[in-house]
Amino acid sequence: MSRNRNRGIVGGAIAVVLGAFAWLLWGGLDGNIVYFLTPSELMAKGTQGYDAPVRVGGMVEDGSVVWDKDKLELRFNVTDGQAVIPVYSKGAPPQMFQAGIGVVLEGRYQRSGVFHSNTLMVKHSNEYKPPDHGEKPAELYKNLPRGSQS
Repeated sequence: MSRNRNRGIVGGAIAVVLGAFAWLLWGGLDGNIVYFLTPSELMAKGTQGYDAPVRVGGMVEDGSVVWDKDKLELRFNVTDGQAVIPVYSKGAPPQMFQAGIGVVLEGRYQRSGVFHSNTLMVKHSNEYKPPDHGEKPAELYKNLPRGSQS
């Protein structure tokens, strides 16, 4: 009888683990998944694309970068070559951020037509170059255009 009881316990434990896995796979993760889209794919979603957490990947459009160092506000356009989305980001950008570089943004596309980014990541090579002797991090931000964008 003890052997049958042990098999029942093991079988019940396996059923609980499989049930928990199924719940995570089909139900529990759905509200926490952040989808990765190109600007064209986000625009194609229409009104369903508004206010949903999403990752957008694309290239920073040349001539669109406006950095206000006093307010720590960054505005630029991201494109995939077909669609262009204006982006607003609060906080200092990564040091490698510049026009023409690939970026991945996490945030929400607002009904105003502007993507509000809370995370900005730049695509870069795996080669590390240490700062030059005496180079200060604040000097690296001098290359970003200043001003405000209407």
